[in-house]
Amino acid sequence: MRLILLGPPGAGKGTQAQRLVQKHGIVQLSTGDMLRAAVAAETPIGLKAKDIMASGALVPDEVVVGIIADRIEEPDATNGFILDGFPRTVPQAEALDDLLKQKRLKLDAVIELRVNESALLERVETRVAQMRERGEAVRADDTPEVLSNRLASYRAQTEPLVHYYSDKRKLITIDGMMSIEEVTEAINKVLAALAEADSAKEAKKDAKASAKRASVRKTSAKAKKAPAKAAKAAKKTARKAAKATAKKVAKKAKKAAKSAKKTVKAVAKGRKKLAAKAKSRAAAPKKGKSVSKGRKVAKKAAKKRVKAAKRLTKRR
Repeated sequence: MRLILLGPPGAGKGTQAQRLVQKHGIVQLSTGDMLRAAVAAETPIGLKAKDIMASGALVPDEVVVGIIADRIEEPDATNGFILDGFPRTVPQAEALDDLLKQKRLKLDAVIELRVNESALLERVETRVAQMRERGEAVRADDTPEVLSNRLASYRAQTEPLVHYYSDKRKLITIDGMMSIEEVTEAINKVLAALAEADSAKEAKKDAKASAKRASVRKTSAKAKKAPAKAAKAAKKTARKAAKATAKKVAKKAKKAAKSAKKTVKAVAKGRKKLAAKAKSRAAAPKKGKSVSKGRKVAKKAAKKRVKAAKRLTKRR
């Protein structure tokens, strides 16, 4: 879980940060503590910050971001962290977004503890008065005047972050004027709801990924079956084509046989006709010979009769 706590001085950020650390096993990262630790460890970024701080100048945002980048890589930040005192400005928030993106990390929520500034000033005045009555020393930075200046600085520099994170739908606003216990309970409820929403989102993502994998497997199975299916289809098409061709050939053969039969019949008929003609022609000469023979016989008989007549004439 990675969180940012926003709120003006005196809103109770430190108290709630410690409770979140204990509940979720995360670390609270203070820019001041991180700067001092980096300088003490003499890391490259720490040495750079040391030189800048020694000159009395403000540490640039890129140096602070570099220190945070190193710090969140440490083992105790594996479960998450709460950033305290950073970011203070919109450019710092943008630099933090870039850093988390590079490290493929997600900011879970920005919790704003909204308070009434007048009520805060009254609280400080009451506390200071009570401390003085008890004879206790009052810190120089724990007076109504100092608080008023810090609140003005917060409004000018840090309050724009409320709109920045609201636009990114990361902002959760809690009424900081409630009791400490009530504020803690409200924060825990919101974070539990976020965790549940994230779980549902992850479950949906997993289901989608599973469906996608199943689709890929199905597509792969189809692809594996495709050649066999294509071969089967081709075989079926070939059988169908062969059947159609055979049917067509059979039809043509039947037609050819019918035509041949018709031709044979016509030839037979023609032959029969020719045979009849031949027979007729063969019979015609015999008839003519018979007539000729008859004529010859008649002629011969006539000659005989003539001869007989002549003989009779001579006798007479």
